[in-house]
Amino acid sequence: MAVRVTPRGGRDSLLAGTGDHFAVRLAAAPVDGAANEALVALVAKRFGVARRDVTLVAGQTARLKRLAIAGDPQALAQIAASLYAIAP
Repeated sequence: MAVRVTPRGGRDSLLAGTGDHFAVRLAAAPVDGAANEALVALVAKRFGVARRDVTLVAGQTARLKRLAIAGDPQALAQIAASLYAIAP
């Protein structure tokens, strides 16, 4: 899953972005990994998985990040599709 992160964006939210990535706004600043930790927590909560099931694969210091989410692929696809309000 690809996300484009906006740190210090007010409140935490995960939104539909483009066809290539989701848009994420985080209240946390990109200092000492705080924004990455907030991102993992937000994605885990939104997808209904444990934080340990969300892994930051690429983009530690970049705005565009790639995440891996462990879980039932169909359920995760359904949740992702609901962010775009389309049927999977």
